[in-house]
Order: sequence, then C-alpha cells, then structure tokens
Amino acid sequence: MEDNLKVKGDCMEDIIVLNIKFNFGDKEDVIYPVILKDNKEMILVDCGYTGFMPMIEDAMQEKGLDCNQLTKICITHHDHDHMGALADFKLKYPNIKIVASETEAPYITGEKKYLRLEQAEAMESTLSEEQKAFGEAFCEMLRNVKPVKVDILVHDGEIMDWCGGCEIISTPGHTPGHISLYIKNKKTMITGDAAVLENNQLVIANPQFTLDLDKADKSLIKLMNYDVETFICYHGGILKKA
Repeated sequence: MEDNLKVKGDCMEDIIVLNIKFNFGDKEDVIYPVILKDNKEMILVDCGYTGFMPMIEDAMQEKGLDCNQLTKICITHHDHDHMGALADFKLKYPNIKIVASETEAPYITGEKKYLRLEQAEAMESTLSEEQKAFGEAFCEMLRNVKPVKVDILVHDGEIMDWCGGCEIISTPGHTPGHISLYIKNKKTMITGDAAVLENNQLVIANPQFTLDLDKADKSLIKLMNYDVETFICYHGGILKKA
C-alpha cells in the first residue's frame, strides 16, 4: 500500500490523496481525503473531523495546492469524521459548493437528526459503567457537528464533469445515502466508507456500526465489479490492483 498517490492525465487532471495523521486517544490514526483537480475545478472529497480544517489546509499546501481554489466539497456521507470540518470550510471559503446525495443531504443540513447520533444514544443504556463516560463524550462530539447547506444533489449513475468524468455510485449500507466516486479514465474508485482497507483487503467498514449490513455487502460487491486499478479508501489508504 502507498500512503500518497497522484494520478495525472490530460488537461491538468489530477487525483491527489491527502495523508492526514492524528492522535485518537493514545493511538495514531490516518484518514485519506481526496482532491480531484482539473483545469476548471478543484474538489475535496470528505473533510475530516471537527477542527481538522487547518490540517487539511497544511496537507494541501504541502502538495502545492491552495485552499482558496477549492470549488466544491463532496461529502460521501454524513458521519462526523467525513463532514466534521465542513462548517469551518464553508465559513472561511464561502464560495465553495457542497455536494452530497439526496438521501444524505437532510442529515448534513440538520433537517434530520444524525443517524450515528441516534445509534450512539440508543447504545448508551447498554454500556458498562467503565464505558459510559466514553459513550457520553462520543454523543456530545456528534452533537457538536455543525449543519451545512447542501448546494448540489447528486444521484446514482450521474456523470459529473470532474477530472475527465466522475460517476456517482450509490453505495448504501454504512449510511442510507452513502456514495462512492468512480473516475473512469483513471480506473480509480474513491470508496468513502463503502470499503476500508485492512490487511491489503477491501472490507466493510465497522460492521458492528453499519446501519444496514446486507446493503453494505451488496455495495462492496458493486464496487468490486467496476474496472478499477486503484481503490482509495478514506480509512486504510490506497490499494493498487496487480
């Protein structure tokens, strides 16, 4: 597995993977947001936890990218580690357009309660005394994610003119409206949390917390049926097929 990837093509088309390292408790973790860049657009796919905007700005600067040139942020789903910093980006860069699926949009905008928060609150009564403090802190962290207006709704099978052609793929299961992105001319799949990379294998993300495991399994199979040479997983990084 590689930690960084830059896929070049014609017309200044780039796929750039950011490597955002951070400490979660006493462990080091990494997330892999993606930049899609061409001669018209620069799009960030997912934007990290609350407070992560400066880390993403720094990572982009290290790649020679200017956050002021971002045109869109595409959110694969409404989990806090994918949209936590979204409100900060929108506040600092108000011209950025927010992109999400029609199903996920109400959770991103705050019209509906975060499903992950509902799940966490429902689990609180089952926690041991030792686990309760963490459970309460986790719920509070989810409550602190700020809602943001979604400007562009996308649908399964829609082809966006990003980076030479980007197909929106509906990959429900982890959340109901989860999407993945397929850049056909680069044979590259951005999985979001429809697949994570573990031990050099694509697997379902956190099955114990997946909202619909059957749909998640079908979504993973769906992704595997595309003509893909490179999978970019938000958790786990890059898998290059032999």
